[in-house]
Amino acid sequence: MEDKTKIRLTAAEISGVWSQYINDTLSVCVNTYFLKNIEDEEVRPVVEFALKTAKENITIMKEIFLKEQFPIPVGFTKEDFNPNAPKLFSDTFILMYLRQMSILAMAANSAALGLVTRPDIVSFHKRVLQRAVQLQDLTRELMLKQGTYIKPPYITTCDEAEFVQTEKFLGGFFGSKRALTSIEITHLFLNSRTNSIGKALITAFAQVAQKKDVKQFLIKGKEIAQKHMNTFEHYLEKEDLPAPMGWDSSISDCTSFVFSDKLMMFHISAMITAGIGNYGMAMAASPRKDIALKYASLIPEIAAYAGDGAKIMIKHGWMEEPPQTDDRNQLIKK
Repeated sequence: MEDKTKIRLTAAEISGVWSQYINDTLSVCVNTYFLKNIEDEEVRPVVEFALKTAKENITIMKEIFLKEQFPIPVGFTKEDFNPNAPKLFSDTFILMYLRQMSILAMAANSAALGLVTRPDIVSFHKRVLQRAVQLQDLTRELMLKQGTYIKPPYITTCDEAEFVQTEKFLGGFFGSKRALTSIEITHLFLNSRTNSIGKALITAFAQVAQKKDVKQFLIKGKEIAQKHMNTFEHYLEKEDLPAPMGWDSSISDCTSFVFSDKLMMFHISAMITAGIGNYGMAMAASPRKDIALKYASLIPEIAAYAGDGAKIMIKHGWMEEPPQTDDRNQLIKK
């Protein structure tokens, strides 16, 4: 029988494993630091689970890279964090952060499973997805137990199924507008919460950043996140619906070296990429024209911000190149 693990990796399989490797090396750095500063013994096993999972993933991926004679990415190392730095985040924020990371991991690996074909790569992404679901369960259950889990808003249930009768359902840009649908509420709440977490993370990173251009980039990001939070909360509040809580108070006054500027820039850039995807999905799921247009107006702003971040990373030699196809024109010239 043919050994299917000897089949060449496709571009999708290479990119999925490469991206996961970079993310897991970052996870090892962040969670190792978290573990040294945990005070709540109920939170400790959750961080240990996240750290153990990332290390196991890295071992599996290194074997894949070596088998394929593919260069192992640099990612992030012990040089990119200080495990003995003072506590920067509260234990409650760490739980919320890990919950958000599990959501991103579930999305990334679900997408990868729709593209990969080689059995060992399929099994790997299934494993990562399963562990991400487990991490989501662990954080949710503990936050519910500790009373820190913020649920999306409740709405009144319908008496019976109904169909849209007129184009007024799509709304306009002026005058009265119909009430928000449950789907629109979900995306507004999600994007408000994501920006709230992002703002707190950016604020903390700005406190401990070393380089001036990195600090300025993070300060700008904090302002953008607040602006977007205000936008989403405005829609919710007009419907007398609660908005997610902020996390700024979960940050200490630490200004010591905690994470390298390289790690923090990559982390924020990755979250921006996920945010753009969230906005795109929300825009597609929002029939009300004013809401869809609002998302459409916000995407270019964060895309431009992501571009600024990329320029800083390139300037300092921090951006690791993803695998690329051969440049045929250059090969011909040789």
